[in-house]
Amino acid sequence: MDERDITLLKAISDLGTGSPEKLHEETGIPVSTIHYRLNNLREAGVIENDLYDVDLDAFGLGVTVIVEVLASYDRYEDISERLLDIEGVTQLYFTMGETDFVVVARLPDSDDVERLIRDFESVPEVERTNSTFVISSLRDSTRPLESYSLDTLLSELIDD
Repeated sequence: MDERDITLLKAISDLGTGSPEKLHEETGIPVSTIHYRLNNLREAGVIENDLYDVDLDAFGLGVTVIVEVLASYDRYEDISERLLDIEGVTQLYFTMGETDFVVVARLPDSDDVERLIRDFESVPEVERTNSTFVISSLRDSTRPLESYSLDTLLSELIDD
C-alpha cells in the first residue's frame, strides 16, 4: 500500500462511507483514481465488503455483555464453533492465559443476559464463565483506523 491507499482507507473510516465523491472532497484525490484504487484494494482483500454500519442501540441491541469463558477442550475449533452459534455473540477471541475465550455479545435487554449465560453453560466443555455487564460504551467502533492519526498510519504502513 502506498500513501494514497492509506489516505483513502483512513478517510473511509473517518467519514463512514466509501462514496468516491465524498472521499474526493476529503482527500483531494481524483474520483477516477479513487474508483481504481478501491477496486484494487477489494481485489487484494484489504476492503472486505460494502456493508452499512448499524447503530445497534438504535436497532434494539443496546445491552453489551463481555464474557470470559474457561473451558476444557482438545481442539479449540470445536468449542469455538459452539460458542459462535449462540445468539447474540458478535465477537469471539481465543486467548492465552487463565481465560480461554473472550466473548462480546449484543442483546436486546437485560433479561436476555440470563439466556445467554444458560446457553454458554449448556456447552459441555464450558467449565465456567465470568460476565461483565457494560454500563456505558466509551468507544465501540467497527473502524479501528479511527483511533489512529493519518501521520501514524502513513509512517507505519507505507510499503518501502
